Amino acid sequence: MPARGEALAARARELTERRERFVRATVVRAQHPTSAHAGDTALVLADGEIDGFLGGTCVEASVREYGLQTLANQEPLLLRVVPGEPSSTREEGAVSVANPCLSGGAVEIFLEPQVPAPRIVVVGTTPVAQALAALGAVLDLDMVLTNGTAAEPRSDDAALIVTSQGRDEEPALEAALRAGVPYVALVASRTRGTAVLASLDVDDGQRSRVHSPAGLPLGGQTAGEIALSILAELVSLRSARRVAAASAASATDPAPLAASDSAADAAPASAVDPVCGMTVAAVEATPHTEYAGATVYFCSTACRTAFLADPDRYATAP
Repeated sequence: MPARGEALAARARELTERRERFVRATVVRAQHPTSAHAGDTALVLADGEIDGFLGGTCVEASVREYGLQTLANQEPLLLRVVPGEPSSTREEGAVSVANPCLSGGAVEIFLEPQVPAPRIVVVGTTPVAQALAALGAVLDLDMVLTNGTAAEPRSDDAALIVTSQGRDEEPALEAALRAGVPYVALVASRTRGTAVLASLDVDDGQRSRVHSPAGLPLGGQTAGEIALSILAELVSLRSARRVAAASAASATDPAPLAASDSAADAAPASAVDPVCGMTVAAVEATPHTEYAGATVYFCSTACRTAFLADPDRYATAP
């Protein structure tokens, strides 16, 4: 593997170990004249930065835009960039973008989102906790077993499930609620669960978010059956949030991409380059400038330079 490829592979491993989301972009086909070659790769980071080479800044603008979209909907995409007046044509699993900056040729790039497995914090060492860990692994969940005093829930956790049967339950539940963990559950009888929730030092809105008894009412009795009901409830609620987010997006966007179940995963807003007319991602990594109290985004530094030379011309263009 060439040195640059080794460096990108090392960066990808580092991001994966830190549980940071990114997109692996690979040129799968290039038509001359173009500076990209089949096999060229790059990483699109969650902030829009691109590490690697894919064929120049104008191609990178489209890779950034659609790469961040694939990161939001967590579905791979084949991106084809060709020269022409700004336009885009979407079909299932692919999109073709006409780029006025290209002098010729075409490039096809496969965008593959790399998203860490949902992190599930399980408090306790009980049989239910062990069953959750085993079943969660089958579902490709990142199961973290801990005790109540050591639990450190994070805002990007998918769930915190307390199974410790009376041991340090309150600190873990309170920490998860304050961190905004979307699914917080307590394994307890209805009577004991009510008492535990009443003792929490949180407001009523936060208290009402705790699922207790945890899990769907499947009538489970064994540790494995209880764990199954809990993970079934978690999967159901995550799916419902995704559907709700997609519905909200469709109310404002006539052709939205599938939404993630987390607001943090929403695709960034887009903007139109006033010089060439391309659509670009409105993020810090995209070339931009401030003009008349607004941020103006560009596909490349060349378009930004042209704008700055005569901003009134482009600001008033139809």
